[in-house]
Amino acid sequence: MPEYRAAVLGCGGRGRAHAAGYAAAPNARVVACADAFEETARVLASQHAGAVVYTDYRRLLAEQRPDVVSICTWPHLHREMVEAAVQSGAKAIHCEKPMAPTWGDARAMHKVCAAAGVVMTFCHQRRFGAPFRIARDLLRAGEIGEIVQIEGYCPNLFDWGTHWFDMFHFYNEETPAQWVIGQIDVTEEQTVFGVPVETSGICQVLFRNDVRALLVTGQAPQSPRLAKLVERVGIVIHGTTGRMEIATGAVRLRVCRFGHAPLEPEMPAWPEATILSVQNLLECLESGAEPELSSARALRATELIFATYESSRRRARIVLPLETEDSALLTGLEAGYWNPQPQPPV
Repeated sequence: MPEYRAAVLGCGGRGRAHAAGYAAAPNARVVACADAFEETARVLASQHAGAVVYTDYRRLLAEQRPDVVSICTWPHLHREMVEAAVQSGAKAIHCEKPMAPTWGDARAMHKVCAAAGVVMTFCHQRRFGAPFRIARDLLRAGEIGEIVQIEGYCPNLFDWGTHWFDMFHFYNEETPAQWVIGQIDVTEEQTVFGVPVETSGICQVLFRNDVRALLVTGQAPQSPRLAKLVERVGIVIHGTTGRMEIATGAVRLRVCRFGHAPLEPEMPAWPEATILSVQNLLECLESGAEPELSSARALRATELIFATYESSRRRARIVLPLETEDSALLTGLEAGYWNPQPQPPV
């Protein structure tokens, strides 16, 4: 079994989580770390024997030529870093989500890796979380009959929504989406990782197997009835014979079958999801299988984000695939289409 030399670009919390995955794998080690803040890189490197510290990621790639590169920086840096890693000869790239600030950048990253034969994944790590995987096992066993609709609730489409759009595909057996219709509102200035996000939004998706999905974002903190289901951030799956509720805050799964008392399966001891995501990438690099978090799957989730923005811009249903390259949200903000106002401090 070959040993893969890994590098981490961006050494904050997510970079440390990726590095832990390589440390836990029998066939990988972290050889270099890069961060704009040298001390941040030094802290991470100190936890991995022999790891070299850089403040210039391009120099790291040129000198170390790592086999696997983890990109744990803000989204606007992802494309340039992915392209640089490909040019350096990397065999695989594990990148943080969201993919990119625009749909064009997201597609470009996928294309450059596919053309070069580089395995690329994006860390929608909830696919490896205990309640999410147990829920899928129960769905496949017919616990609530056939899936009719999946609902997601979260703060925004871009950062949190990318997880729930990905989970919609996860629970619907990777069935492609057919169309999207949505609306967003931007009345407050809000950014996540330097990218503006909506104040609130709603998106309906129709999948090719007639399953529907609904994502609602930006709900007020005072949501007592919703909190009974998902504690403001979670997923509800409706089936023909019941429903499932997955709450992220309490890491809780509740199964409600019609005519039966609700059940809450006990969560077993479970490895950290990001560690499992790194190990899956390394296993698939060996076997040639598609990773659970492949860029093709991430792209399908990301398309729903930008299709929702586009639907709001056009005031129309968007039949997929999405052909525009920009982010309708960012373009609209620049053009004054939305007019957010700074909010007074609380």
